[in-house]
Amino acid sequence: MDTGLFLEKLILVVILFAISLGVAMYSTYLERKVAAWFQDRVGPDRAGPWGLLQPLADGGKMFFKEDFTPVNADKWLFIIAPGIAMFVALITSAVIPWGPNIFLFGRDIQLQVAHVDIGILFIMGFVSIGVYGIMIGGWASNNKFSLFGAIRASSQMISYELAMGIAVITIVLLTGSLDLGEIVKAQHGINWFVFKQPVAFIIFFVCALAECNRAPFDLAECESELIGGYHTEYGSMKLGFFLFAEYTNMFISSAVIAVLFFGGYNFPGMDAFTGNWLALMCVGVFFAKIVFFIFVFMWIRWTIPRFRFDQLMHLGWKRMIPIALINLLITAVVIAFMEGWFN
Repeated sequence: MDTGLFLEKLILVVILFAISLGVAMYSTYLERKVAAWFQDRVGPDRAGPWGLLQPLADGGKMFFKEDFTPVNADKWLFIIAPGIAMFVALITSAVIPWGPNIFLFGRDIQLQVAHVDIGILFIMGFVSIGVYGIMIGGWASNNKFSLFGAIRASSQMISYELAMGIAVITIVLLTGSLDLGEIVKAQHGINWFVFKQPVAFIIFFVCALAECNRAPFDLAECESELIGGYHTEYGSMKLGFFLFAEYTNMFISSAVIAVLFFGGYNFPGMDAFTGNWLALMCVGVFFAKIVFFIFVFMWIRWTIPRFRFDQLMHLGWKRMIPIALINLLITAVVIAFMEGWFN
């Protein structure tokens, strides 16, 4: 590999890693502020101006807490589980196109760590592995409440991945590509797929809530029934990894929603800009879309009450999957008819 290309990718990886951790860290601050806004209270306001240093204080608290392992736990699996959750959450960002190419230091730099022709399959594949971190953590803890939470999480994630995958296939049919870069290019300007596939967007968004274990689908860590769910026995930064993974997953889910349905880094009037100004505007617009969806995730948490587990499974298997299949069938028929008509 060219040394310059290697350094370019290494710097991109470091920047993306720092951004992912930073977004995950300050998502906790934003969530508490959004909750305070909805509940007419102040929220964090002691650590630093407007409480902006609260995430750093929380991180320091996590680092200095006692790191313990239950006596009867499976030690190695207990340690590995939060690492799996964190690794899967971070690796999926590698194939997301964050903007068009930018020209720096005499090089045309691609704002995508890994250009993979099957980018959306890469993400879906790693997302499906994420359930292992939760399942292993709950089982290795040797705590029945943790195990119940892990079983709930694995069953709901597997169930909602099916409808999510079917919703993704409709986008693949529209573009004829699994490459996230090609999917973004097909939505140039404001030719966004949400206008062509509103049903697929709703299905994908609801499934993303379930995949991230976000309310109203947070049955895996339902404190009223399971104390703390699959991470009940975890403390210190092992618990911190699980929490970071949850917020990183929310960040990546918001990015994927923006890429598939809201044009990624595309925006109306983008043709008026060129060169690096266009790249910077695109990156800014993309992150604005991500922040908006993160806010919607939090808005839903403080608005809709938690489902019962049977209601959650009923929605996934008897509502989301049939609707997704019908939508896919209609999309395929329309595309086949249009291609036959114009050819």
